Formats: sequence, C-alpha cells, structure tokens
Amino acid sequence: MSEQIQTVVIGAGVVGLAIARRLAMSGREVILLESEDAIGTATSARNSEVIHAGIYYPKGSLKARFCVAGNRMLYAYCQERAIPHKRMGKLIVATSDGEVPALQGIAERAAANGAEALRLLSRAEISEMEPNLSVSGALFSPSTGIIDSHSLMLSYQGEAEDHGAMIAFMSPVEGGRVDNGVITLSVGGDAPMELECKELINSAGLGAQAIAAKIQGLNPATVPPLFFAKGNYFTLTGKTPFNHLIYPVPVPGGLGTHSTLDLGGQTKFGPDVEWSEQIDYTVDKSRGDGFYAAIRRYWPGLPDGSLQPGYVGIRPKLAGPDGGKYDSDFLIQGAADHGIKGLINLYGIESPGLTSSLAIADHVLEQLEQG
Repeated sequence: MSEQIQTVVIGAGVVGLAIARRLAMSGREVILLESEDAIGTATSARNSEVIHAGIYYPKGSLKARFCVAGNRMLYAYCQERAIPHKRMGKLIVATSDGEVPALQGIAERAAANGAEALRLLSRAEISEMEPNLSVSGALFSPSTGIIDSHSLMLSYQGEAEDHGAMIAFMSPVEGGRVDNGVITLSVGGDAPMELECKELINSAGLGAQAIAAKIQGLNPATVPPLFFAKGNYFTLTGKTPFNHLIYPVPVPGGLGTHSTLDLGGQTKFGPDVEWSEQIDYTVDKSRGDGFYAAIRRYWPGLPDGSLQPGYVGIRPKLAGPDGGKYDSDFLIQGAADHGIKGLINLYGIESPGLTSSLAIADHVLEQLEQG
C-alpha cells in the first residue's frame, strides 16, 4: 500500500532545502527525500561559498534574475538569523592593458541585471585595497561576499522541519509513474516504499536527469543532457595575500582562476574547468602548474610550492565544451513545459545556485500555485 503526502521534494542540497522550507511555510505537507545520509553532501558542499552579485549572466536569464534577487534576500536572511557571512566585496581585474576595455562591458551588464553598481578603481585605489595585486585595472563589486554554506543549509532544514516538513535520508528514488494526476514514487533504502503525491519537485542536482528519466509518463524528450564540469580547487599555504575576492576578467569557458577566502581566512584558488565523463572528486594534482601560471598573471609574488590540492566540485552543465541545444542558464520545467501538473524539474542548477536559493524557492512556489 502506498503512503500519501501532498508534496515531495527530491534532493537535500541547498536549493532543495530552500524549496522544502518555502513549501512547508506555505502550509503544504512536505517530505524531502535524500539518497545520502546527510544534507548537502554533493554540489552544495563543494563550491566556493561565494554570495554572487549577478554580474556576468545574460540580461533576463534565470541566473541573472534569481542571483540579483537572491543576493539581497540571502544577506537579509543571514542577518536576521545570524548565519556566518561577510560582505567583503570582490575585485574583477584586468591582467593586461588589452583586458581593460572589457571592464566597462562587465559593469554595463551588471547594471542591466540590476546588480549593485560596480565601481572602476584607480591604480592608487587598487594598490591601497590590494597591495599584492599587479594588474592593469579593476572593478569593485561591493555586494559580493562569502557564507558558511553548511550553517545556511542547517537553517533551511530547521525552518522546514519547524513548519512540519520531514526529511527521509538514505531514501533514493528508484522510479516513478504518473496516473490521473497522482505521481507515485518507488523509494528504496532500508525501508522501501511507494509514495503518492500531488506535487513533486525534482531538485536532485547531478541526479536530476536520472530521476526524471525514471518517471513513466514524462516525455523523455523534455529531459536535457547532462555534462560533468569538474572544478579543481587548490589552497594556499601561509598567510592570505588578499583582503577581497579576486576574479580575473572572464575567459571563454569560465571565469578564470579566481582567489576566494573562507570565513576562517583560508585562501583557495579555482575552480578550473575539466570536462569529465563521470563524477570524480579526486583533485588532479597535475593541473597545479596551470594554476601557478594563471594566478601569477595577477599575483606575481605567488611562491613556488605554496599551492596544495584542495577539493573538487562537479557542476551539472546542460551543454558541453562544444555547446549544444541548451545554453548555460538554469532550466526549471513545470507543467507548461512537459504537461504534468504538479511536477517541477530543476536542471543545471550550478553557480549561482546557492546565492539564488531563496529566489528559486519562491519561483517554484509560484509555479505550483499557477498550476
């Protein structure tokens, strides 16, 4: 016999937790299914922990909309609930005279997106803010920051549970079907069961496509491809050289090798982009030479032997290195896209997913209430 519940959310990463929280707060009966034994064990635990400003994304894209809104929502949320974070700002740096004109275009795109205004810095300001930098120009983004992502996820979890949501760990979704407006899931684990729901939110991150492909009644043509973009991070031994986040002018295929800080003061560099056929969280030490060369474009004083392998994140991309049908935006499909009322699939939720989490959750609730 099947268990029945109004709403199921799949995936207890930062976005799934935000969605479960928002839907529970709306009065829904919610269960959150997670295949692992804890929250945020995959993409949400392996990122830069940066609160992004919404600078680079195309105007009108979901990434631009949700990042700009999410940035403001997230800072307010963190302040209200004492989530560890720091609005430290970042410098976008031109490492050569030829890159300087690109800074104006970046500032214009940020303004078009509604992000907090960027400011072009003079050479004197750059030297005062970051004496270890050696660059030709820089923009300052005041609303970029860092956050303790695990504390954020624990807060989302706690508020979801306070509003009646339940979380079932070690509960992988093994299949599903749609019949007469009811979605039935086959859930594995130590206590296998069938679970009937009216609303299903597939926020499984790297596993979203695989889960969607298992739902009988969902047109397979609506499920986009998945590409694994492996990002290696290297950490710096010794004292941090910077007071802000440092991002080079973007290069084709990524944002370059940037320098970020965590709340403990540890400097890390990355991620790079290494396309992979599988999920592999092993840092490729051989890529270290490339990191030294990239970092020294803006920090020539990087000492030899000062980088050590850090960790790896995997970004769920909808297009590979050669492009494809889908662009680099988030893809959030509801009934208007696939014809199944109550089903929302979230694909390609990579950066700035953490920053956008509260805005994405509001969007999912709006889609459900619009039918």
